[in-house]
Amino acid sequence: MPNSTSQIEAWLAFDVSPLVPDEYAAFRPLVADAVAFFVERLPLPRLTELIAAQCALSAEACAEERLVTLISRCPTLHKLSQVVARDRRLAATLRARLQALESMEPATPVEAVMPIIRSELGAAAVSDLRIESRGLAEASVAVVIPFTFEDPHVGHPVNGVLKVLKPQIEERLEEELDIWADLADFIDERCMHDGLPPVRCGEVFATVRALLSKEARLDHEQANLRAAADFYADSAKVQIPAVLPCSTPRITAMERVFGTKVTEAGHLCDARRKDLAGVVLRELVAKPIWSPKSSAIFHADPHAGNLMYTDDGRLAVLDWSLVGHLDKTEREQTAQIVLGALGLDAVRIARAISAMAVEEPDEAALREVVAQAVGRLYRDELPGLAWLLSLLGDAMFKAGVRFGEDLVLFRKAILTVEGVAADVSTCTSLSQVLPLSGGAQLLREWARRCVAPPASRAFATHVSNLDLLTLYFAAPSAATRFVSDRLFWPHHDKWSEGPPPG
Repeated sequence: MPNSTSQIEAWLAFDVSPLVPDEYAAFRPLVADAVAFFVERLPLPRLTELIAAQCALSAEACAEERLVTLISRCPTLHKLSQVVARDRRLAATLRARLQALESMEPATPVEAVMPIIRSELGAAAVSDLRIESRGLAEASVAVVIPFTFEDPHVGHPVNGVLKVLKPQIEERLEEELDIWADLADFIDERCMHDGLPPVRCGEVFATVRALLSKEARLDHEQANLRAAADFYADSAKVQIPAVLPCSTPRITAMERVFGTKVTEAGHLCDARRKDLAGVVLRELVAKPIWSPKSSAIFHADPHAGNLMYTDDGRLAVLDWSLVGHLDKTEREQTAQIVLGALGLDAVRIARAISAMAVEEPDEAALREVVAQAVGRLYRDELPGLAWLLSLLGDAMFKAGVRFGEDLVLFRKAILTVEGVAADVSTCTSLSQVLPLSGGAQLLREWARRCVAPPASRAFATHVSNLDLLTLYFAAPSAATRFVSDRLFWPHHDKWSEGPPPG
């Protein structure tokens, strides 16, 4: 039977609630109880291991250090921490601690995984590899071990890495993931009991749970690596590690990438750092958005530990165990939302969101959310990516709109990429990169538009000539309405609640 929260806190010797940012102070008791809820439901041997790790810390260890020690031993918490490590709403000290988990020093000895390597590759193949005695890095579910081998086709040693699942990692993931559904119910019930705004984390937890369960399937990652290499084949500034033939379902063998984590490329001048941040934003966000493909792959776990600035000046994107795919129809409807925002057309925006939903939404609640979003445009907020992400978030959490899991995942990936890029350079942002790359794409496809059917959206910008013509004729009316409402509607202070009446 689970132990009480107070017992767990006593055993782990720290309280996580002070680490919650001030703006979420009301949630501090809930966060502390949620951590205890998770930990106390782990099997006794795991719980004993966590307590021993806390006891090994010095008596003066701060709460951040104790939390990181806990997270590093729980693969699902480790993965979540990587996602939020670049969230600038968190305290700087906590972010710094979490960022250390993006690429941990290997704690799993090579000797512990050698039986797996011999079993998977065979003794003869292993004898042809010079496997180093120390791991290169450690992820939430695997350890990365460097090796070299003689390739007769190139005539010199080739550097590679073996990504090997940690011993018993499947069991640990199963133990932790089984807790998540109950944890979501617990959080929802506590929010209701404590009078807190509903978090509605059940669907998000279910999505993350499904994706994390794939991380231990290295054969899936190998397929994703090959798909990513194909997607980025025309990007000279991006390197995707090549998969080597000796890979197995439990081991990914791939070429070794030499470089530094993008956020640690301090040797670059300001201009080069700005360029690097731009590459991160263009390749990880803009490229999937402005792709003409019917399904565009994107990296679903783009924390800084998976992004390297290579010795030859490229962006290497590592760890493709978690990916998503953006359907072109979703991108077309997203473009309709932006066109609707430019024309201050709430009906068009709501219609596009409904088309993106996986089931019929609550129309009244959705209209209210859209009205509030359009109202923000009346108080000088631009209809850019920040506005769009805010609208989609409100549609999910306020109107209960259910989007496909890949779209939800891409929204989270964007927030992670923005945080990483900001840590590389504050001189560029997605609000600059995305419109510029979209405008450049529109110019490149102009010749094709001259001979395309008026309603065709078979373009990387996802809008038809008819869409552009409609916006052209609607723009004067929208501009007139915007100016007149700003001049004559007296209740400016309520624009955040919706557009002017009329």
